[in-house]
Amino acid sequence: MTTHLITPTPWDALKNFTDARIALGRAGVSLPTAAHLAFQLAHAQARDAVHLPLDAAGVAASLQALGLSTLLLHSQAADRTLYLQRPEWGRRLDAASLNTLTQWQKQPRYPGSARTGAVSLIRSSDDAPYDLAFVVVDGLSALAIHQNAVPLIAAVLQRLQADATQTWSIAPVAVVEQGRVAIGDEVAALLKARMVVVLIGERPGLSSPDSLGLYLTWAPALGKTDAQRNCISNVRPAGLSIAVASQTLHHLLTQARVMQLTGVGLKAEADHVKPCRPHRLQPPAQPPVASV
Repeated sequence: MTTHLITPTPWDALKNFTDARIALGRAGVSLPTAAHLAFQLAHAQARDAVHLPLDAAGVAASLQALGLSTLLLHSQAADRTLYLQRPEWGRRLDAASLNTLTQWQKQPRYPGSARTGAVSLIRSSDDAPYDLAFVVVDGLSALAIHQNAVPLIAAVLQRLQADATQTWSIAPVAVVEQGRVAIGDEVAALLKARMVVVLIGERPGLSSPDSLGLYLTWAPALGKTDAQRNCISNVRPAGLSIAVASQTLHHLLTQARVMQLTGVGLKAEADHVKPCRPHRLQPPAQPPVASV
């Protein structure tokens, strides 16, 4: 379809500021062909992200390259079909994973054998709880995990190592297949961790098949509600950057440790994210065509 047959919209310039489907124009009473095909492509990418299998071994290998030990676990949802049909099965570990954690608890740990800066990968004693556990979960987008989870954890570890005010002991990172957010509570409770950060693939939107969500919970245990968590959403190259997300998460981690809580009582004030105030948007060359 040639361009002159497409009726433009008066707010075409706004397309430069969003991935949302605005100012698509029209051809007669229909969408232009290019916009229609782009929608079909985005829909296919979202479906593919939901059904893409998690490369758990590959993610674990990348985490081990950071100096972290890992555990490969699975929810009670045996496959993707059951995962989508029975959400509650994605919130609990299967019998084999529970046995894996039980066997891990019986293994001796060696205090101080894996310390880097302010981050210790081993507890001071077998009885002491870990300060933090990372649980990597495929969720509804394994693509988000493949692209964003390891860089995010690496960036957070750098911030924790640079923190001169407190040290952190990090539990083995659990990589969970067919899981949902709440499965992190069970994993972290069995690992004896004071806090858990669940990194999970979010439900793909029609412009964001690779969006990673972060859920922080203090004193993880079965039965925790979403009101007791903090969430950082839309972590991806075209959304919230790894740098800003890791800065925000580090801020929440340090505040949660001091206040010994997460959720509605813990706020992520924007003041800690820098820079912000020195930069001002320049006024547009022409006034907006219409207010929305």
